[in-house]
Amino acid sequence: MIDDLLGRLEAGELGDPLPVLAYLAGEAVALDETELNEARRRSLLLLAAGGDPTRQLSVDDRAVKALAVELYTDERHNALTRELDGLVLRVRELPRLREAAVYLAGEPDLAWRLYALALLADELGAAAGDG
Repeated sequence: MIDDLLGRLEAGELGDPLPVLAYLAGEAVALDETELNEARRRSLLLLAAGGDPTRQLSVDDRAVKALAVELYTDERHNALTRELDGLVLRVRELPRLREAAVYLAGEPDLAWRLYALALLADELGAAAGDG
């Protein structure tokens, strides 16, 4: 299943590979579900307070940065970094993804914010599906 996803990502079917790779690497980050849900709820409030909550998210949005800060621990950050290193090896035969994974591995703070962006986007997608 992940190989299919990586293949589609390499083919450009899923847009920018950076947030997707950060999200995939984030699967290795241990997050308490209650803590995550509460942090995302607060970030959604920030997003709504900043204007149109359905606008395109960016890594520099206040809500994304707030979520990244709130969920940050050295242990979680290190888990993401280790998983990114593993992804670099996994996608070494996929030029587009290899370049993106190497870039993220070299920019761990950006990778953490992209992970937060993906978590928030996932929540927005789930909320849109409920409505």
